[in-house]
Amino acid sequence: MKIEKHFVTFLSPGTFFNEESIKEIDSWNVNKALEMSKEITERHGAKPYAFYFTTRTREDNEFDSKETAYSNRYYLGGKIETIKEIEERNDPNEKILLLNMRSNNWDRVIININSWKITQPLEKDDIVLQY
Repeated sequence: MKIEKHFVTFLSPGTFFNEESIKEIDSWNVNKALEMSKEITERHGAKPYAFYFTTRTREDNEFDSKETAYSNRYYLGGKIETIKEIEERNDPNEKILLLNMRSNNWDRVIININSWKITQPLEKDDIVLQY
């Protein structure tokens, strides 16, 4: 018999890495995850800026489950900016951002200020929700 469980992982700004809170969820329900995100507060008052879903599966003869499905990221609001917009602004404070965008071939980023400011590459399948 196969056992399958779904999870939602909330990402919040951290000092060096994201803070992550993983919660079990009945299904990959975006609206339910959106509501759940409002209850999450990490260290230093950080609130989630995004979440994604995973599914873990285990067969009877397996000791541990394995991740069998992974969703795109859902961003909790934010502003999308292209490399062209950032280049045209010519802000010296964004020199490292531009260097990272060019060297990693990111054509756009998302900037979110739900709690602490984060700037992340926006992948083609990522979704920005109204928040």
